[in-house]
Parts: sequence; structure tokens; C-alpha cells
Amino acid sequence: MTDQAKILTASPFQNDVLALPVSDLDQASDWYHKNFGFNEVERKDDPNPTVLMERDEVRLGFALNDLNPEEEGAALRVTDIHAMRDELEGKGIETGNWRVDDWDGEKFQVFFVVAPDRLCYVFTQPLSEISDRE
Repeated sequence: MTDQAKILTASPFQNDVLALPVSDLDQASDWYHKNFGFNEVERKDDPNPTVLMERDEVRLGFALNDLNPEEEGAALRVTDIHAMRDELEGKGIETGNWRVDDWDGEKFQVFFVVAPDRLCYVFTQPLSEISDRE
């Protein structure tokens, strides 16, 4: 077990993990920095105002666009699902649906977080990579 989980990849649910819809870029930047540990690395104005954030060399982007946040989000694959859940819950973030899912024949430990902007995130780690913790 590591002290802090690393995020290995981010995959969008629908469109683009670098253009997830939010209504306020400053609020998004602040929330994802404080709660998910992402740091702002760039802002763009075209084609839509966007803030790009990074953690562990993985980028998420938040944009002012016409997409519905309730239909968007990302799957975040992590190195230590237990440490990630502990990290988020330690910051007061509600996590849900701690379960095992089967995707294309591979089993994953997962949990979900719905951010205040209504974007949904599923944190994942293959069961084959999880050492006994408890």
C-alpha cells in the first residue's frame, strides 16, 4: 500500500476528458484542486473557455460548453483503490457503490463520486493488482 494513490489514466464517459462541462471555471479549478488533488496547468479561450488540470501526469479539462454534466464524467484508473477512497473520504467527499464490476472479462474494484458540478467519476483498479489490505 502507498501513502497516496496515483491516477494512471482518465477516460471520458461520453465525449472528451479535456472538456468536461462546468458552469464556473474558477469554482471547478478550486474544487478539483482541494478535493481531487489536481493542479491547474493551463487556461484556454478557444473553442470554449477551458481550464486544464493535472495530477500524476493525467489531465482533466473543464469547459464552459453546452454539454450536460449529468451525462458526463470520467473513469479514473488508480494504483491503490483503498488509498484513493481513504484520501477522498478524509477530505469529506462522499464515495458510493463500493463494488466489483466485470468489464470485458476483467474484474475491477470500483467506487463512484459525484462532484458538486454533477459530473460523475468512477475510480477503478483491477482486482488482479490489489494486494490484501484487510
